[in-house]
Amino acid sequence: MKIIVVEDGVRTDLELERAPVSIGRAIDNDIRIASALVSRHHCRLELESDAVWAVDLGSSNGTLLNGARVQRARVEPGDTLRIGKATIQVELETPRAWDTQRIDAGVAAEAVLGEIGTQTLTGEAHRERENLRVFARLVRELVRETDLNKLLRSIVDGAVALAKAERGFLLLEESLPEVGSNGDERTPLKVRIARSYDREDIPIPSSRLSSGIAHKVLETRQPLLSVDAERDPRFSGMASVEDLRLRSVICVPVAATSEKGPRVEGVLYVDNRLQQAAFAAEDLELVRLVADQASLAIRNARQLVELRERHERLAASARKIELLNEQLGRKVRDRDTELAVVRAELGRERGRYDYTAIVGASSGLRRIFQQLDRIIESELPVMIHGESGTGKELIARAIHFNGARKDKAFVSENCAALPDTLLESELFGHTRGAFTGAHKAKKGLLEQADGGTLFLDEIGDMSPEMQKKLLRVLQEGEFRAIGSEERVKVDVRIIAASHRNLEQMVKDGTFREDLYYRVNVLKVELPPLRERREDIPLLAEALLARASREANRAVPVLPREVIAALAACDWPGNVRELENEMRRIAVLAGDEVRLEHLSANVLERRPAGTPSPGNESNSIRDAVADLEKRSIEAALSSCGGNKSRASKLLGISRFALQRKLDKYELGGTDDPDVDE
Repeated sequence: MKIIVVEDGVRTDLELERAPVSIGRAIDNDIRIASALVSRHHCRLELESDAVWAVDLGSSNGTLLNGARVQRARVEPGDTLRIGKATIQVELETPRAWDTQRIDAGVAAEAVLGEIGTQTLTGEAHRERENLRVFARLVRELVRETDLNKLLRSIVDGAVALAKAERGFLLLEESLPEVGSNGDERTPLKVRIARSYDREDIPIPSSRLSSGIAHKVLETRQPLLSVDAERDPRFSGMASVEDLRLRSVICVPVAATSEKGPRVEGVLYVDNRLQQAAFAAEDLELVRLVADQASLAIRNARQLVELRERHERLAASARKIELLNEQLGRKVRDRDTELAVVRAELGRERGRYDYTAIVGASSGLRRIFQQLDRIIESELPVMIHGESGTGKELIARAIHFNGARKDKAFVSENCAALPDTLLESELFGHTRGAFTGAHKAKKGLLEQADGGTLFLDEIGDMSPEMQKKLLRVLQEGEFRAIGSEERVKVDVRIIAASHRNLEQMVKDGTFREDLYYRVNVLKVELPPLRERREDIPLLAEALLARASREANRAVPVLPREVIAALAACDWPGNVRELENEMRRIAVLAGDEVRLEHLSANVLERRPAGTPSPGNESNSIRDAVADLEKRSIEAALSSCGGNKSRASKLLGISRFALQRKLDKYELGGTDDPDVDE
């Protein structure tokens, strides 16, 4: 009795000599269908008087004969049984009168085939056609599929279908060798693909096949066929063969091409655990052909992976080059900005010392530089007075790092930020256990600044008690740490700063007069930013470049109308407020800063006499004119009124400067000795 099973488009021909034939999902059935729609023991086929009967065994989804559900029915030639998603047709070996055709001996075989068509393709002819169909599908998958796992599954499914096997496995080498029973090293095999005849994955595949047979083929590099593995003397002593009760087995090596040449990297293994002599020599040859397809797929997959990795490396290199170019461009733009600031400041008399950290070229700032030249050479205390944000600590650092104490420490403390108890501990230090929380001794700022400079910011906010203690240190040159009886001598230059009027505080009795005269020996008055507006463009460019570097962004361009708006602002917070505005712009602006990127406070804060923001076009035009006028006046003042030198300082031609002088009714002198 011949039974034809078609499931998921795969046809399987079975030749069974005995009846009844059990069909179901359980492994002990003669025909096993693994679909979840099939009961464990679904139905059986019985043979009675040359007739086949289908008997349902109480299945959940029923047995369908030609679309109708039956309990027991006769199966005629051409009838179709449907069990789950599988269809089954039954053919008796002895043809019956109604389905035979008389073929005369003199009729050629080709004529017979042409007359009766594909209905006569049975036996070897039908199997060859099925084999060709399987190989055509494998070649098509090999060309179309790029996922190696999917392709290897198709190859194993093809081997199972060609050999009419129950299961198929593809095993490939692992990276590390293992020691065999004879002491020789052998490469361990890993189950890469494990499939059953119903095209489903096999769970826990490593325990479902004989690893001994697989390693034997890997070591000998020779294909192997066994019609009854359990009784085969070649496998005597293999526990896996006995445990699995193997019958028919085919195992062939899989060779792959590498840089070192062809080598065996795995095996293709198919078996049938229930039927002896299920495979023949022809099946072995078919499985060998499929193994060649597997080696070709592995080689193509390796080349594809290599190409992908090379492409990813090239893409990563391109991204890295792009990033480096972007960083280089940003550095070039930053350097151009810095050079523009330096060029704008060249020719100005900024003093004998290095004040490059202080950006500006206004007349007020030049007076500060000239004053600092004299202060730096002395060791006397300095008082810096200026509004908040004018850069008092920057001036203090310039005094220290240009003076004789530059190799010693510069220590800074804000007296307004700490209460008396903490400020005293910070200044004088303390011993361990001097007060609650003093777990270890700590050096005070005075001791840390020994030989160097101590900058006391906002000294006007120091309490009278702390003023008295500080005065004693300045008078005696020594102090005692909190909780200590030992006196510590220090040599410290004091630089103090305050935004408050200390002289008035002395009159009001809120600041000690004797301390005032101790710290106010040399005095520096810092002008607010609104009194040196010509420095605003230089400051804005420098601060924007610094903020852009901190934000890891390209430096945006500051157009003329934006600079005019910045120069027209009063800036009550002085340089600190301008710095915060530039940080904000560095984040919000793109390649170019626009007026809409400025905060509303900047556009609204304008000095008396400037146009209101309501008429924006007039406001910008007037602000630009005011800025130009101020810049020209500052340039002429710094060059002693010489127009030739002033034009070079401003970066414009002598003719353009003369036109602007006529426009703003400004004067100037000519110097014939200056090369224009």
